[in-house]
Amino acid sequence: MATWNSRGLRGSTLEDLINRTNEKYEESHLCLVQKIPTPITPIKIDKEKRHITLAYFEQKSTVDYIGVVQGIPVCFDAKECATNTFPLQNIHPHQVQFMKEFEQQEGIAFFLLNFTQTQEFYYLRFAELATFWGRMEEGGRKSFRKDELSPEYFFEAKNQLFVPYLDMVAKDLKERD
Repeated sequence: MATWNSRGLRGSTLEDLINRTNEKYEESHLCLVQKIPTPITPIKIDKEKRHITLAYFEQKSTVDYIGVVQGIPVCFDAKECATNTFPLQNIHPHQVQFMKEFEQQEGIAFFLLNFTQTQEFYYLRFAELATFWGRMEEGGRKSFRKDELSPEYFFEAKNQLFVPYLDMVAKDLKERD
C-alpha cells in the first residue's frame, strides 16, 4: 500500500505548473480541466505544525486530471522523468484500463511527461502508450526511451503558459480525423 511520505508526491512540481496552466486556460474560456484529488486516510499528524506526516491512499487513483476542451472530454496524468528512459512501472494497469475505456467513450486520454534533465515536455497519446504497454506485456522492454517518441509531440512553455498542452490536443485531434 502506498504511503503519503513515499513516492507519491514526486510529480508535485509538474502538477503545480499544469494547475497554473489550467487556470490560464479557464480564464480564457479554452477549457475546464480539474485536478482529481486522491483520497487519503491520515495515520500520523503533527499537531503543532498541523501537517499530515503519514497517510495511506484509500483507493487507486485513475488519472490526475479530467475535464473538457471545447466540448471534448479529456483525461490525463502527469509524470516526471529524470532520465531519457521512462519506466512503465510508473503507470499502473488500472490507469491504462481507465484511459482505454475513456477513449472508447470518444474522449481523449494522454500523459504529460516532463523530462526534467532537459526541461522538455512530451504529450504521450494513449495509442502511443498502448504500443509500449503491449510490447511490455509480450515480454519486451519494461520502459521506453525518449528517442522512441514522436518528435512532433515535444513542446515547451510559451506565452505565460507553463505547460501549453492544448496545441498538442489539437494536433492529436487532427491526426485522428
